[in-house]
Amino acid sequence: MRRIKSSLAVGLSVEFVDRELALKRVEEWADRGTRLVQVVYGPEGCGKSTWLKQSAELLKELGFHVIYVNPLQREYAAYVDVKDVAKRLAEAAAERSGVAEVRLADLAVQLAAFLIKKRRRKIAILADDVFQAIGVDKAASYVKWMLSVIEHPPGEYERIVAVAATSEGATRREIGRHAWASQYPMWNMARDGFNQLYEQIPSAGLSAEEAWRWTGGNPRMLGELHAAGWSVEETIRQIAEMKRLAALAASLTAEEREWLEEALEDPDALFTRERLPLLERLVDLNLVVDTLPERDARSWIDTPPPEKNGELGIGRYVAWQTPLHREAVRKTLRLAKTR
Repeated sequence: MRRIKSSLAVGLSVEFVDRELALKRVEEWADRGTRLVQVVYGPEGCGKSTWLKQSAELLKELGFHVIYVNPLQREYAAYVDVKDVAKRLAEAAAERSGVAEVRLADLAVQLAAFLIKKRRRKIAILADDVFQAIGVDKAASYVKWMLSVIEHPPGEYERIVAVAATSEGATRREIGRHAWASQYPMWNMARDGFNQLYEQIPSAGLSAEEAWRWTGGNPRMLGELHAAGWSVEETIRQIAEMKRLAALAASLTAEEREWLEEALEDPDALFTRERLPLLERLVDLNLVVDTLPERDARSWIDTPPPEKNGELGIGRYVAWQTPLHREAVRKTLRLAKTR
């Protein structure tokens, strides 16, 4: 299988590594098809998009007609033998009226149905970050639409693989209200795979151990460190600014601030009835991931995180997306006290 290359930072391309278990799961889906839509969620930048793009390559080699879309990035791939499919995706991606994102998301499903009408027997729909493009409130209806192609196709088919990936915590709650999807978490890269990625970076300004300790294996955060000249302080500042953490700190009651400070040491401290509203706010800001399943490999799309790891901010039920996110919150709370 051809290993794709992706951009880790401006001017830095790396080859796909690791995620062998996740690719084996795709092979399993290809063997039997997906009865429900497979929704994969996890920390921002953990590698879901790269895995989906590599999965498109794998499914193509397994004889599938593949449609991959990432509306937010206006990216698409069409591994099909029907010229009109790629043409329509290209036209949507080039749209300048502000509706390109929604059109690409819609076309993924519409064109899958079109291929079935054209009597293509094996179809794969890979929808990357579509919920952020169309709105969280429409996530469930989009999944239902994907499912309708499986359950009520416009023609006969042999197998369909339907996968959607998201980092939006609110999306999981919306989709989870219905029985239209199976949800699987993906975590940051395991240590060995992260080291393979790190070794592709020339003249890294942090040791592999330091990079691991700050990123927790998150590829995007590794790229952000590279872009910031390997300055941990600058990367933390950017996270705090992007997530508007000063506004979060200003909105907290004294009790909530205490809870959040406890969560810096043990994220599971938030997993109680009275603290759930604060936990949901942190999930919606993509600072933490909640309700982590048991570390049984079948419950995860790839290698699960450890049961608990205080250094990386991982609890049994709740985990900080990366140590950098946790440190950004810690520094923001410290600054808020001095004002």
